[in-house]
Amino acid sequence: MPNFTLEQIRECMDHVDKIRNMSVIAHVDHGKSTLTDSLIATAGIISMGAAGNARYTDTRQDEKDRGITIKSTGVSLYYEYGLNDDAKVGHLINLIDSPGHVDFSSEVTAALRVTDGALVVVDCCEGVCVQTETVLRQALSERVVPVLMMNKVDRVISELQCSGEEAYKIFEKTIGQVNELIHTFQDKRMPDLTVDPTKGTCTFGAGLQGWAFTVTHFARIYAKKYGGEVSYWTKNLWGNHFFNKTKNCWTNKSANEDGTTNERGFALYIMDPILDMFRYVLTDNKKKYGKLLDKLDIKLTVDDEAESGKKLLKAIMQKFLPAAQALLEMIVLHLPSPVVAQKYRAENLYMGPADDECCKAIKECNKDGPLVVYISKMVPTVDRSRFYAFGRVFSGTVATGQKVNIMGPNYVYGKKYDYFTKNIQRTVLMMGARVEQVDDIPCGNTVGLVGVDQYIVKTGTITTIDDCYPIRPMKFSVSPVVRVAIEVKNPKDLPKLQEGMKRLEKSDPCVLCIMDEETGQNIIAGVGELHLEICLKDLKEDFCNNAVDFTISEPVVQYRETVTAPTERQIMAKSANKHNRLYFEGAQISEEVLKAIEEQEITNDQDSKVRARMLADQFGWDVEEARKIWNFGPEGVTIMRNILLEATKGVQYLHESKEHINSGFQMVCRSGVLCGEELTGACFKLKDATLHGDALHRGAGQLMPCARAAMYGCLLVSQPRLLEPIYLVEILAPEGCMGGIYQVMAKRRGQVISEDPREGQPLADIKCHLPVGESFGFDPDLRAQTSGQAFPQCVFSHYALIDSDPLDANSYAGKIVVAIRKRKGLKEGIPQIADYEDRL
Repeated sequence: MPNFTLEQIRECMDHVDKIRNMSVIAHVDHGKSTLTDSLIATAGIISMGAAGNARYTDTRQDEKDRGITIKSTGVSLYYEYGLNDDAKVGHLINLIDSPGHVDFSSEVTAALRVTDGALVVVDCCEGVCVQTETVLRQALSERVVPVLMMNKVDRVISELQCSGEEAYKIFEKTIGQVNELIHTFQDKRMPDLTVDPTKGTCTFGAGLQGWAFTVTHFARIYAKKYGGEVSYWTKNLWGNHFFNKTKNCWTNKSANEDGTTNERGFALYIMDPILDMFRYVLTDNKKKYGKLLDKLDIKLTVDDEAESGKKLLKAIMQKFLPAAQALLEMIVLHLPSPVVAQKYRAENLYMGPADDECCKAIKECNKDGPLVVYISKMVPTVDRSRFYAFGRVFSGTVATGQKVNIMGPNYVYGKKYDYFTKNIQRTVLMMGARVEQVDDIPCGNTVGLVGVDQYIVKTGTITTIDDCYPIRPMKFSVSPVVRVAIEVKNPKDLPKLQEGMKRLEKSDPCVLCIMDEETGQNIIAGVGELHLEICLKDLKEDFCNNAVDFTISEPVVQYRETVTAPTERQIMAKSANKHNRLYFEGAQISEEVLKAIEEQEITNDQDSKVRARMLADQFGWDVEEARKIWNFGPEGVTIMRNILLEATKGVQYLHESKEHINSGFQMVCRSGVLCGEELTGACFKLKDATLHGDALHRGAGQLMPCARAAMYGCLLVSQPRLLEPIYLVEILAPEGCMGGIYQVMAKRRGQVISEDPREGQPLADIKCHLPVGESFGFDPDLRAQTSGQAFPQCVFSHYALIDSDPLDANSYAGKIVVAIRKRKGLKEGIPQIADYEDRL
């Protein structure tokens, strides 16, 4: 039975300074779900004995079977917390446990958007891994405050057989790596967010055994026992502070003049008692561990005393250093409440002006202000028929039956597209696999909404006022670059499949379900092999109820098209009625400008004069041309990497034709000339135009195909190239496996970019770049070549140029183009200028 009631949670929701919204983030298998169990057990939802093994936040059967988290899971917990027993105050912790596998990084992004703090879990033995860096970078870009949990300290003691001093060096090195990442990626307008054991922002422990401690916890124990200020003990229990037993004083020197050594404060006062407890219990020395238990005033139950070995050790350590107590101290004291966090997060979240009514309400975390809710993901109900819209109330109060405006991800301020007005049927609290209904939820809290799932595909903003800008869309660290095509065996089942695909697309923040009308293909795109496997399993079992038989194609990769040179001449295209002519030039967009677009320094909704000045001053563009940027493309994606600008002089009727030409541009951006893949890094300049005087003869049917043909012509004479997606692969392997790793990489066009031996261990960290197209079957191949000793982790890194001419059918890129065109049902062969000569 939980130690709290729903009424206590609801009451605490009104005290914004007593709320903490936090995510648990880490590399795969570093122990997030296991650690979370300690907090769940302390709240009374599961027993202390089950903590570490129950994995309460792994709610799906396949999560339990695979032993990894697949979907982020929210749970609201209530605690009475206070450092002194007589001053305990109720705190509400809205906790989200997120996945660590790179294929599910989008779930981490969705969790971070609705939380203000992040518990970063690091396995002390493995240290900072590639996904630790990814999730920490995401947290810092969202202005989420990190605290650190050094997990699996029991492995350092039992497996590595470390002394107190050796353990300290491992901890210090890992904390240094984390702080280096924080220093590199944190927003410079934020205060210093680096973690420090002396400040209490770093915890050490073992989630599986349910124990943890902070340096400040031990400082309080010793201050009470020996006297002195807590700050004095905290300072001496970390860093280069050694205890001279001869003189009975502290020093900063590890050795004395007479040759005797001094012991480090952390090793002597913190690690040694823990090491003694481990040694005595695991060697079954009842006399010695009995004395320690008496000293520490630990009382074992009859059931505990009957145990031995690791089970007894877990029971003792849970009583000696309860993990939840250390974690709660860190969460309550060092993570910000919504009223603090929203002051500095508002400008990053809200797309409108800072003096807007909604922005002010978000900054103040005003529960009486206009309602602003951001929905970060859709959570399927138990029967998978409907969805809870899961998100965060940033201002106002959301209530059952309330009439609200829903803005989808494609909504543009002032327009009515992707905009709905509906009633909320129910407001619920997410409690892991369960939900609890509440009447209303004020700002500063996470929330689940029922009845809006028909209008929100993945994310959206919900408000009660008409004059509200949406919350900024999330930027994912991964891209859905691996695709499969699905065909139903029985054509009658096609509507069921497509309905299932729509529901699958809702359920996952990063999956793309494309029903291509031109080619008749049903395509599902995922981040990697595992992500696709899970999505296809969900589609078949949950969203199609095992009622649809379908076949799945081999996975293929999403390439991109680009240009590498400017056109040497103007390309002219005629409309079908021969009454209109458009003259275009094409050019590539430089890497520097593309980077500025990706970092959203240059955007479509910027003031044109400000943008033009930046492009002219920083990137050498012609200021007159830069002022006449018409649009960016393709629309509907977070980062639009192509530009259409108008560089004509004295052309009549151009303004009336702008929309039609832009529509042609958007078609080109979505489907490039080589093989219908997305275009990136191309700039089209409209240099001249001859337009018919009668609007009837220069309508969309005439100008859209004309503009498209001209831009395709520009692409074909601008040295077009294909871009392929690249994984960054991090491999942990013994040094004797290097030959096998290099062999596998060479066979798959991979490049080893770094090789770092691990200090004190016969292991090395190898980082490589591997084309996504060559990654299928990579894991088993690598394990076969290294006798199962190498452990790879792939994370999407970037798109790289394929350095061969795609217009040559015998080149590597040309063969890819031919294969993609065949798969998509496009006209066979490599496209040539002659294919468009009836228009050019």
